[in-house]
Amino acid sequence: MQELREGFALVSLEISPRMAADNRGLAHGGFVFGLADYAAMLAVNHPNVVLGSAQVRFFKPTVVGDILSAEAVLHDQAGKKKIVTVDVQRGDEAVARGEFICFTPDAHVLSGSK
Repeated sequence: MQELREGFALVSLEISPRMAADNRGLAHGGFVFGLADYAAMLAVNHPNVVLGSAQVRFFKPTVVGDILSAEAVLHDQAGKKKIVTVDVQRGDEAVARGEFICFTPDAHVLSGSK
């Protein structure tokens, strides 16, 4: 984590060989999505935050060795619903952008589960 404050998070990830989807070093998009999701959860910064839905657009492929940064900003909230925009960059180049709809229930989602 590089920066965390109310309604904002900036995190980074280096794409490792274990994240490659093929022998050319193309990173699996799930890792880029995971970075963006992590940033969104941090921007909400609530112990019970859960993801309700996400819409992510990928602009550029990523490869082993890339260092990505994800900047998440809490844009809107209505009660327990939070809307977070996340931009994923490789240096100055946009890699992905997403809108994450998060919820903050009163109790942990596993409360009462077996």
